[in-house]
Parts: sequence; C-alpha cells; structure tokens
Amino acid sequence: MPNIVLFSGSSHQDLSQRVADRLGLELGKVVTKKFSNQETSVEIGESVRGEDVYIIQSGCGEINDNLMELLIMINACKIASSSRVTAVIPCFPYARQDKKDKSRAPISAKLVANMLSVAGADHIITMDLHASQIQGFFDIPVDNLYAEPAVLQWIRENIAEWRNCIIVSPDAGGAKRVTSIADRLNVEFALIHKERKKANEVDRMVLVGDVKDRVAILVDDMADTCGTICHAADKLLSAGATKVYAILTHGIFSGPAISRINNAAFEAVVVTNTIPQEDKMRHCPKIQVIDISMILAEAIRRTHNGESVSYLFSHVP
Repeated sequence: MPNIVLFSGSSHQDLSQRVADRLGLELGKVVTKKFSNQETSVEIGESVRGEDVYIIQSGCGEINDNLMELLIMINACKIASSSRVTAVIPCFPYARQDKKDKSRAPISAKLVANMLSVAGADHIITMDLHASQIQGFFDIPVDNLYAEPAVLQWIRENIAEWRNCIIVSPDAGGAKRVTSIADRLNVEFALIHKERKKANEVDRMVLVGDVKDRVAILVDDMADTCGTICHAADKLLSAGATKVYAILTHGIFSGPAISRINNAAFEAVVVTNTIPQEDKMRHCPKIQVIDISMILAEAIRRTHNGESVSYLFSHVP
C-alpha cells in the first residue's frame, strides 16, 4: 500500500507489530523517551510528508503518559505535513467518565476528545467504546469497531454446549450488547441489576432471567477490579447455572482483579488483546485471549483505500 505509514506508541507494541505484519508493512521509526523531569520526548524517524499516517496507542498501563505520548506523536506528524493522521486507540482512555452523574463531576471523555482534535487527529479508530455516545464528543469521524463477531466465533468454537447457553449482562448498561449476541446465537439472555454504594464497590445484585441447568456466559465491555463479574458469577452459580464463562473486550484487571478471578468459579475469562495480557496470563491460568489485530488491520486497510468499514461490524476478517 503506497503513501501509508504505521507508527506504534509505547503502550502496546505487540498489538502494533501484529497489525503491521497483517498489513505487510514495517512499523515506522519513532523514538519515544522521557527527559529526566519525566517530560515525554518523541522523535519521528522518517518522512511523513503527504503520507496517510496511523498511530496505534491503547489507553492502558500508564494511561496519562501514554495519552500525552499519543497527542505529541499526532502533533509531530501533523506539523510535518502528513496528509491525514488517524489515531488507532483500541481501548479509549477515560471512557467511563462520559456524563455528569453527580454535581461538579467532569466529563473527561469529552476533554480527551477535544485534546485529540486539537493535537491534529483527522480520524479516530477505536473498539467497543464504553458508551457509543462518545462518538458524538468528536467533530471528526470516529469508527467504533466491535469485538462481537470475534466473540461469537470464540463461543461457537470453544464452548461445546453453546446451543444451551444463556448470555448474561452483569449490569443494565450492557443489556443492548448482550441482546445482540443472544439474538445472533439464537439463545436467551438474562441480566443482573446491581446497586452501587460507591465506585468500584457493588452493594447488592438481583438476577432477572432463568439460568437453571445452563451454561452462563457473562459479557461486558470492560472489567477493571472484577468485583462485579466475580459477584455475578457467584450469583449465577447459586441460581443453578452449570458453568460460568466471562467474555470481556477490555481486560484492565487492576488492583485485586487477578486474585479475585483465581478465587472465582469461572471456567475461563476471555478478553481481547486491546490491552497487553501476557503478564496477567502468567499469574492467572483462567485468562484466555482473542486476538483482534486482524480487525484493526482490516479497518486501517479499508480506511486507507476509501472502502466501507461496516462489513467489520458483523464479520471477522
């Protein structure tokens, strides 16, 4: 593909390399380092004049450093006369802060959107946004890709009794995602209503739906401290489910998450590699990974060639 340059930020080099390999490209030369006062320094090591530039940087690890690095890389390419700069952000940072749910709360997702636009991004490619409305925070095109086709493929290939399963949402917010998967597998769905006292702590849960003698598959867009899904798994088993799987797009797994998963009764916790998982997998044998590099690679190829991206919403490339 002519006139295309792919750069990787430092947040998830493995994913960037996989995307580059699938596109048959070399990753562009870029040196990212920190000055002794922790300021981020970026040197783009090749010409981007007139090129279509893609920068892959996920919102994970040292989130604020990685976000700043992405902004600086976008700006560096922009003022070096690249024709278009696309930020490929598999896991969008600050996506949970998308509304004023109490007085004087910030809408940080909108702030991040403004920062990306001001830095010079012309287009955003991301995956499974926590709330689809975040697309409306931007005045530039946003492609919100879905892990759903890859999830459906994983369920059909790895869960023998998937025809007798029930898809469960651990909270009301994910009901739409869950009904969509249940419809395409032609199975039933259930949801769990939870009440929170404060952030990252769940108070009580009510199960709506019948899971007795079925394989329950919990589906959510992200799991951070895993309090909710581990709670939900206990609830499902006590309601008569035979096995419980969890399938998540973004496995953040911070704080006590890994020990909670190890102690919970999951058959498997399946996540995509929008966030690096090698280290987590060493400490937790239940974690399995779906590779979504082909979805990102195909989205980049189609965007570069001016083709429709909507095929990816229902098919695995």
